[in-house]
Amino acid sequence: MPLASVSGHAGNLVTGTRAGKRIAAMQGRSHLYEGNSPGEVAFGVRLMAALGAQTLIVTNAAGGISPGLEAGDLMAITDQLNLTGTSSLIGANDERRGSRFLDMTAAFDPQLVNTASGVAVELGFELKRGVYAGLLGPAYETPAEVRMLHTLGADAVGMSTVLEVLAARHMGLRVLGISCISNLAAGISEGPLSHEEVQETAGRVRSRFESLLSGVLEAM
Repeated sequence: MPLASVSGHAGNLVTGTRAGKRIAAMQGRSHLYEGNSPGEVAFGVRLMAALGAQTLIVTNAAGGISPGLEAGDLMAITDQLNLTGTSSLIGANDERRGSRFLDMTAAFDPQLVNTASGVAVELGFELKRGVYAGLLGPAYETPAEVRMLHTLGADAVGMSTVLEVLAARHMGLRVLGISCISNLAAGISEGPLSHEEVQETAGRVRSRFESLLSGVLEAM
């Protein structure tokens, strides 16, 4: 299992129970831009599925593109754009995992999105909804690329998630995706983008994020 090398990603696999459910959690994960293959990026998800996981809750930090998003918002992912140029399903297919050709009509489970939205209301905030675009990275997008993504229908952009979701759906897992809008994308933000800003915003909304995830686990 490849270890994460990005600051803020501990690189641990933690197992235990929460809200009466058996949980396996990854503290950080690997990315394509670290030099990993698509299969290595998706390895953790496939491992958790092999351990018996039936639902994947995938989280990320993302840049906000939609005018309705602000830094610090939480957004339920309703669909995704895989713009990495690759796929975690490339290569020989193992029929024990899933069929060769995967239907991605409902990549993110609408019922789980509704559950998360209801939990957010109970906690006193609005869980935004939107389309997540996954790019290769590690450079942040140019303003022109952000305008392109907006035209394509993206509400937020990041450098992860899409390959893991492909692997999860391939193995029959239900998927809930939550983005922390850590900054506004290039050309929308007032200043230059930085990883430090991403970490600062994530730390600021950590308590709300944890409460949301705990509430979702209790409601499932």
